[in-house]
Amino acid sequence: MKLYGPDNAELMRVTALERDGNRLLVRGTVLGMMPITAHLDADQARAALRLLRGRGLLFLLSLPFRRRKPARSGA
Repeated sequence: MKLYGPDNAELMRVTALERDGNRLLVRGTVLGMMPITAHLDADQARAALRLLRGRGLLFLLSLPFRRRKPARSGA
């Protein structure tokens, strides 16, 4: 999985999501070179869900089923 910035440059490449007890570990590289392991605990997961109230949560659930927009040809 890749996360992109506003200029479509790759910010982070996630290589693994793993369980570590009661935490979720996110392993990957930042800016293509710096390895990182981040963790998400229950408190932070709840905080993230509070950011996605209502329509945001529905959008997140529907995101995997949406089609990708075709790339624009720059002329």
